Amino acid sequence: MTSATHSPSTDAPAEETPVPAGKIGSGVTADEARAVAEAARETGWDRPSFAKGLYLGNFDLSLVHPWPTPDPADVVRGEAFMARLTAYARTMDGRVIERASQIPDEYIRGLADLGVFGMKIPEEYGGLGLSLVYYGRALALLGSVHPSLGALLSAHQSIGVPEPVKVFGSPEQKKEYLPRCAAGAITAFLLTEPDVGSDPARLGSTATPTEDGEAYLLDGVKLWTTNGVIAELVVVMAVVPVHTDADGTPHKGGISAFVVEMDSPGITVENRNAFMGLRGIENGVTRFHQVRVPAANRLGREGQGLKIALTTLNTGRLALPALCVASGRWSLKIAREWSNARTQWGRPVGEHEAVGKKIAFIAASAFALDAVFELAAELADAGQKDVRIEAALAKLWATEISCRIADELVQIRGGRGFETAESLAARGERAVPAEQQLRDLRINRIFEGSSEIMRLLIAREAVDAHLAAAGDLASMDASLSDKARAAVGASGFYAKWLPKLVAGAGMDPRSYSEFGRLARQLRFVERSSRRLARQTFYAMGRWQAKLERKQAFLGRVVDIGAELFAMTACCSRAEMLLRTDPGRAASAYELAEAYCEQARVRVDEYFDQLWRNTDDGDHRLTRKVLAGDYAWLEEGVLDQSEGTGPWIADASHGPSAKEDLHRRYR
Repeated sequence: MTSATHSPSTDAPAEETPVPAGKIGSGVTADEARAVAEAARETGWDRPSFAKGLYLGNFDLSLVHPWPTPDPADVVRGEAFMARLTAYARTMDGRVIERASQIPDEYIRGLADLGVFGMKIPEEYGGLGLSLVYYGRALALLGSVHPSLGALLSAHQSIGVPEPVKVFGSPEQKKEYLPRCAAGAITAFLLTEPDVGSDPARLGSTATPTEDGEAYLLDGVKLWTTNGVIAELVVVMAVVPVHTDADGTPHKGGISAFVVEMDSPGITVENRNAFMGLRGIENGVTRFHQVRVPAANRLGREGQGLKIALTTLNTGRLALPALCVASGRWSLKIAREWSNARTQWGRPVGEHEAVGKKIAFIAASAFALDAVFELAAELADAGQKDVRIEAALAKLWATEISCRIADELVQIRGGRGFETAESLAARGERAVPAEQQLRDLRINRIFEGSSEIMRLLIAREAVDAHLAAAGDLASMDASLSDKARAAVGASGFYAKWLPKLVAGAGMDPRSYSEFGRLARQLRFVERSSRRLARQTFYAMGRWQAKLERKQAFLGRVVDIGAELFAMTACCSRAEMLLRTDPGRAASAYELAEAYCEQARVRVDEYFDQLWRNTDDGDHRLTRKVLAGDYAWLEEGVLDQSEGTGPWIADASHGPSAKEDLHRRYR
């Protein structure tokens, strides 16, 4: 789980990280932490980006429409594989995984025999060479059996050894590791530590070069190592200290990436973690003590590790939207069947408006989930656009809306939604795991960058043009004279840019006429894109360098862009189906229109909340809560997490009373 943070810092390339490696660790300052994340950020935009344009008021529909056409060979290969995988998936039982909290070995062997562990690995290295679209469809299918299967495979292929080796590995590393991974050698990606989440500058694991330069000695502890409990190979992020070669050549070191064999001496898996959901996930705590890692196992250069991690996640994040597609489809199926079968007050429950609204939301959102994932994946497969923001938006939006869908499904099913599938089956009812889905989906809003971190990452890219134009105006440390000079330069940029935000195609009722009745939705997106850019400009002028602290404001800016992207994807997909699948075109148009109408309400609310909110008051309240001003409100409850036994949270008990309770519950 990682991400860069929002920052108005410089655009230094990764190999020129402005923070000395010796400063990385628990004692770094906020500026130093920001600099580490900023240095790893990809700053170039050599290819166009539709989503980046959305935030700048440039709604360029041609970048995503007509719908990208997949390679026919990829389709043939993908469809043949999906047929084989579907047949095998029908033999698997997700309830077995849920009961045992473990994926059976025979399931893993069966998947390996099908080549599932090499779906994204090129054929020349023994993989299947599937496109991202078919990789995602496979994850969706297996995730519908049990989400732990999706976690196993996405942790292995989206962020585990295959992807960084494929992108950054040397020819020798590719030949050594990719065939093993394709054959079923399970892998993992290890970055998070007990005290380090999305702030990589505080990384504590070290990789110290040996005197002969032939290896590194790896020390540290990694937390939440998905697949780490059963992995053969892992990618480990660790800090190489500043050092000098035997010939006197100095090296800056820095966060670096290493492929590590898990049977190496000095590795201990200390715990298999358990969670509220994903009960078949193999996730643990892994300790490294003086683990010798050959220098040949380092990926890329020293100091390039964080860049490797972030680049891997650019498209790796699309695995989560794919899994969300599966949950949306399944939720729609269950909601439809239950709402037709269950009768209340003389009518099926689905015919009551209160429930019908929920069904409409689920149906429209399920269509949008499919459109957003497929569009982002098709764009990534085509390789002609920069999809950094699109993939990040897809991850953020899909994981948020799928949780809402799951919650609504539980509500529609009432008490049966809260009851476990095992309990339902035990008393003779259909074993619908609605509550399990709610538990399983919840982690997706945290995996591979929490929603809060994703908003900051996307916001950083969304305001990048403003920061570049503002220069020292966006710097907390710049002098007044520097800010004055920067103001002159910024005025030139905005003099050319702002007039473009006054009018656009969204104001012409003839625009986008090829989309039929969906044209008005795209006109709304175009107008909203320009409005969003104007609002961001106003915020930049109002807060300047303090804008990075306005995380609630920036989060709303990002959420508006996410909805606009989803609306565009829905319209484009509906028009594509009109050409390729006329039998479904009418219903696709209806679903796209329904989603857009629902999204428009949310977009208008987000715009309203940009300037009408309780952010300042909430900030003051938070500071008082953290200072303990309202600790009295916490009295009268039991806190069994103390570890020494529960007691009433009331200071009047005194030390002796607590000691007595300690003895009682010891």
